[in-house]
Amino acid sequence: MNTQRFGILIRPSANRVYAESSVTLMEAELEVLDRAVLGGRIGDVESRSIGGVPYLVFSAEDLSARDVAFLSNLSSLYALFRLGGDDGPGGTALYPVELSPLDRLDDDLLTIQKYSGKTNEYFTKLLLNVTLWSSASGPHMADRTLRVLDPMCGRGTTLNQAMMYGYNADGIDIDGKDFEAYAGFLRTWMKRKRLKHTAEIVPVRRDRRLVGRRLDVSYGVSKEEYKSGDKRRLTVVNADTTRAADFFAADSFDVIVTDAPYGVQHGARNRESLTRSPLELLTRALPGWVRLLRPGGAVGISWNTHVTSREDALAALAEAGLEPLDEGPYRRFRHRVDQAIVRDVIVARRP
Repeated sequence: MNTQRFGILIRPSANRVYAESSVTLMEAELEVLDRAVLGGRIGDVESRSIGGVPYLVFSAEDLSARDVAFLSNLSSLYALFRLGGDDGPGGTALYPVELSPLDRLDDDLLTIQKYSGKTNEYFTKLLLNVTLWSSASGPHMADRTLRVLDPMCGRGTTLNQAMMYGYNADGIDIDGKDFEAYAGFLRTWMKRKRLKHTAEIVPVRRDRRLVGRRLDVSYGVSKEEYKSGDKRRLTVVNADTTRAADFFAADSFDVIVTDAPYGVQHGARNRESLTRSPLELLTRALPGWVRLLRPGGAVGISWNTHVTSREDALAALAEAGLEPLDEGPYRRFRHRVDQAIVRDVIVARRP
């Protein structure tokens, strides 16, 4: 079968700084997908300007429906084209490839929330993708209802992306205002979309003592699925992430994905947040998180390299019993967010 060239049109981003990094970031994301799931079928990845617009170009044998299904979920992909024309496979004529993204809900679930400190939704999708593809569940992205935990979930950007994929999502966060804001947003959004659902906040007690609050949501992606009993579930616990293992069952999550405190605009979300570094928080929290992860599951963390080095983050993951993935594309996610934040990504797998 002849090798062909394909071009990915990069989705425009409202965030100018992220837009400047999006091509480089998605190049690394694409290479993780190829290495972890597609079996090394993609080659010659490069950025290229076509008609004055940036594209990410690569070579592959004619893509299968399965290949296109995975590519369709790349974080900043706007459109996919086969390249050709009078100059052959290297030409600049664009032939659209029909996409089949996994998204099950309207995308305003991700975009409608606006607040200070919100993680860019395209980056959130990238972090979830890279972590998922690095786990044993990566090849089953589209054919299983996976379970995702964000142990520092804030106002739920990661949880919302997991919902978009039709997964069950869980979170924990100590900030009561964020907990209430997310619960209010999600209830309002589901009512406006007329999704069949139940949602309630209940107290969590241990030994007759109140230890937190929990938002329990059950919903159907469609009315038909809800009526048939095919429901998705979301749970958010308002408590300290270092106690995550007190609230969720061991060996129950396919991936754990979180954007760690940057130590600049918002500190580690616990009562000692202003005096505790993100590294100290991770060191204390990781043993509990690992207990919740299924064998073969993966942890993906983004953080501010100005306050914690990559070497220290790697050491913390290894000390918790995980196997860090730290070569090739996994080392190419570092990018600037603003003057005080240079963000990076680290992924590790539970043996």
